Amino acid sequence: MLELYKPKLEDMSFRQQLLADEETMSYNHAYGGTIEFPQNKWQSWYERWLDDADHFYRYLYDPKSACFIGEVAIHRENDRFITSIIIMARYRHHGYGSAALTLLFQKAQKLGIEVLYDDIAIDNKAALKLFLKHGFKIISQDEQCIMIKKTICSS
Repeated sequence: MLELYKPKLEDMSFRQQLLADEETMSYNHAYGGTIEFPQNKWQSWYERWLDDADHFYRYLYDPKSACFIGEVAIHRENDRFITSIIIMARYRHHGYGSAALTLLFQKAQKLGIEVLYDDIAIDNKAALKLFLKHGFKIISQDEQCIMIKKTICSS
């Protein structure tokens, strides 16, 4: 059973490692692949994503193996709440993505978010399959990405 873990500032080293891992970030190849997250950026990023009303960010923690396996987030972009899930490559295909989505749905409900969106790279078939399996619907697509949405709760 996965848990959502609110990282401390010093825990940002896991995010740095996650974003720097080529295999993990291979889904992001169209936008440059890996992402630099130097320590001098941690404080400002942390303050924005962990203490802002328009952002929710947590690590995925597996108590069984006592390690972080990825990250999840919800952030407001204009009038939409966008999800983000990154599972470290070595932990993929073990059901963590499904568990992460379930945890995000629960959190979205607690936050009063009714609809979640995500944009998935056109060639990221595994992510698209996962999100569709969990009730997301395709609302648009172009040559770069597929926009999906899921209604979490009705008003």
